[in-house]
Amino acid sequence: MLEIGGHLVSEELIKENFICNLEKCKGACCIEGDSGAPLNEDELAILEDIYPKVKPYMTPKGIEAIEQQGTYVKDFDGDYTTTCVDVNKECAYVTWENGITKCAIEKAYEEGVIDWKKPISCHLYPIRLTQYPEFDMLHYDRWSICAPACSFGNQHQVRVYQFLKEPLIRKYGQDWYDELEENVRARLKFI
Repeated sequence: MLEIGGHLVSEELIKENFICNLEKCKGACCIEGDSGAPLNEDELAILEDIYPKVKPYMTPKGIEAIEQQGTYVKDFDGDYTTTCVDVNKECAYVTWENGITKCAIEKAYEEGVIDWKKPISCHLYPIRLTQYPEFDMLHYDRWSICAPACSFGNQHQVRVYQFLKEPLIRKYGQDWYDELEENVRARLKFI
C-alpha cells in the first residue's frame, strides 16, 4: 500500500493495466452484482434533486423501480446503493444504446441538464473505496466481467490509476493526483 495525501492506495492500482472496453463487456458492471452502486450519504440528496431531470433519459423499468423504491435504497448490509430493477438486476439508472449500457445520469450531465456526472463509486470503478473516519483505502476490485478491460489496458499499457485520472481528481483533487504520480515515478526508478 502507498500512503498518498493521508489515504492508502493499493499497489495494484499502479501495477495493473485497465481500460474499459464497452464493445466487449457491454457495460455488464451496471447490470450484474449483489446490489446497486455504493453511494455516499451526501449523494442521496443529489439523487433526489436530479431525478426529475434524469427521468426522461431512463427506461420505463427504471422509472417504475424508482417510483416504487425511491431514488436510492439500503442494501442487505445496510449500505446505501442505487436502486435496482427487480432484485439484484440492472441499476434503475441504466439506459441502453446499441446493446451497451449507458448511465441516464451521465447522459443528462453530458447534455448539460445537470451538473453532477454520476455517483463517485461508478466513476471510480474498478477502484473501490473503504472509508474510515481518518482515511480512505483505495483498492482494485477484480471481476471476471472486466477481463476485456484488462486485456485492452495491457494492449495500450495504461495503468488503472491513469485510466481513472478524472474521477480520482474529482474525488481527491489535482494535488493529490500529482502526489500519486510523483510517488509512482519514484517507485519506477527502483523497478
